Amino acid sequence: MTSATVSAGARLHVGFQNLSLARRRLYGGIGVGLEEPRVTVTAEPASAIESDDELARAYAARAADVLEVPGVAVTVEQRLPRHIGLGSGTQLALSVLAATARAHGLEPDVRADAPAMGRGGRSGIGVATFEAGGFVVDAGHPTNRFTTEPPAEGDWTVPPVAARHDLPDDWRFLVVVPDADPGRSGDDEDASMRSVVERADPAVADEIAGVVTRKLLPAAAEGRLEAFGEAISEIGRKNGAWYADAQGGVFRPPAGTLIETLEGCPVCTGVGQSSWGPVVYAVTDRTHADEAAAAAHDALADNDLEGDVILSAPASSGATIRDDQ
Repeated sequence: MTSATVSAGARLHVGFQNLSLARRRLYGGIGVGLEEPRVTVTAEPASAIESDDELARAYAARAADVLEVPGVAVTVEQRLPRHIGLGSGTQLALSVLAATARAHGLEPDVRADAPAMGRGGRSGIGVATFEAGGFVVDAGHPTNRFTTEPPAEGDWTVPPVAARHDLPDDWRFLVVVPDADPGRSGDDEDASMRSVVERADPAVADEIAGVVTRKLLPAAAEGRLEAFGEAISEIGRKNGAWYADAQGGVFRPPAGTLIETLEGCPVCTGVGQSSWGPVVYAVTDRTHADEAAAAAHDALADNDLEGDVILSAPASSGATIRDDQ
């Protein structure tokens, strides 16, 4: 019997390029694939859907339908924490899809099948980083198709990658995970996004466009850490202006207090909130990584918070897929 193991890194979501219906393309995600933390799943052919993990079992049922196979037994070896800003849903769904395909001797096409798995309907960053890692800017969706109402399940295509760059391998992303309520997801997230899009100021999108083209993309292409960090920080704050009413400020509590504290750390740049949070990130380099991690632990303590601190290299490749015997 053949089994397959798939392992995928988390992703950070810096923000969107546009949330206003007054512009021709909506959303347009900006994000980075990480080496750590990871989700890892193993799949074996089966006559039915089997998994001890409830969410993995649901994705396995979808994968079996998409791939037209009778069943699969899925084991989740490593998990990403859910709804905290690391892209856990997409990475798990695509890992289950890819592992199911390979276990049945098929080649997965995660980009084509992601919509049927319920993923990639708004941001394409999770799909793109699963495919190839890196720093990614996606092209968003035509606004005349994607309005404030979410599309019918699976009635979309994943937005294409507009730009992708490998980041220097000596960069490190500081990921701070405070013990706090999870971010928004599902129907709650859809309702919040509808509210934001209905009121979004298109002038903010025009400002972000300038930051992306004149600051962020050149810095990513040239591997300039400080300039890259300044650009993602600026984009994060501009996105926060759109979300302020929905999340209680430019950054949702307690991310805002952690960001304010970490912005005072001289070895950290690009401090921001990933997606709806509460994960906070910053960029540093390998030489200063330990100092940055110490600053993050201090920031948690100074704000009377428990939590975890992770240091990760940027992912230079996508998920790993291994055939087992």
